[in-house]
Amino acid sequence: MAEQVTGAGRGRPQALRSRRSCLATPGSNPRFLAKAKGLDADQVFLDLEDSVAPIAKVDARKNIVAALNEGGWGTKLRVVRVNDWTTEWTYADVIEVVSGAGANLDCIMLPKVQTAEQVVALDLLLTQLEKVHGLEPGRIGIEAQIENALGLTNVNAIAQASPRVETIIFGPADFMASINMKSLVVGEQPPGYDVGDAYHYILMQILMAARAHGKQAIDGPYLQIKDVDGFRRVAGRSAALGFDGKWVLHPDQIAAANEVYSPRQEDYDHAENILDAYDHYTSAAGGARGAVMLGDEMIDEASRKMALVISAKGRAAGMTRTDVWQPPAD
Repeated sequence: MAEQVTGAGRGRPQALRSRRSCLATPGSNPRFLAKAKGLDADQVFLDLEDSVAPIAKVDARKNIVAALNEGGWGTKLRVVRVNDWTTEWTYADVIEVVSGAGANLDCIMLPKVQTAEQVVALDLLLTQLEKVHGLEPGRIGIEAQIENALGLTNVNAIAQASPRVETIIFGPADFMASINMKSLVVGEQPPGYDVGDAYHYILMQILMAARAHGKQAIDGPYLQIKDVDGFRRVAGRSAALGFDGKWVLHPDQIAAANEVYSPRQEDYDHAENILDAYDHYTSAAGGARGAVMLGDEMIDEASRKMALVISAKGRAAGMTRTDVWQPPAD
């Protein structure tokens, strides 16, 4: 399960599962499933929902089970998006995927979540399957996708509906339709909304619910897949707020997502230096001080908490330091 970004011991964050880039891959296309294994996305979700035609869903389950069991995913998070609970496919999606490949699966993504009870229902089904197949109870996580007004209204309850919940995801296309937004371009501002960001309230609601309950917040897709600059611009908005990552629909978007949702090198170095300096100065050897100067900047406990966030994201992204602080010589 994912760890909350908190202090581990005195000065360092706990492990964080990186989800900067979450690659959507249709389960009905074996060639795409095979190709996804070699791409540099942090997470791949194998889709049984919108990208799969109704008549292809049964075969897509078999493709996904085979792809998961074949291995070759490296350190990627392996997720399967099932159909939502209002359809006739959901229970069979979960049963077939977990029964066939539960040992090689990290999470189930549940789309169009509207109430906490829908998450609880998935939790109960997963628990039964884990027990039947000898899997560790509670190991398979849940990713909850918010795609309509009711889901956003209930997002706080959804985030705490089960300990399995690892991420809260914004699904912009269905959400835009659910509120009658006057736009056909997913991710861009609707015509006539010329001041501010039409998605800011939605993103902040999701982010607050996620952070209040120790979950990760993931932004949804940008459908103009050839416009990498546009992807980078839209991703930058949610990254600036604190989101952990974004869906990618094409290999060309992966590098941009990994860059946008990683700290800048200078910020990562500075965060690690704040943690080292604060550890030193608050110790007996450093004078047991609570607020000190690091260069021209005063740092204290609040500085440490902010640095922990950047440090966790940088470490999850595999970053290494280029500037290491050293305590002053006596």
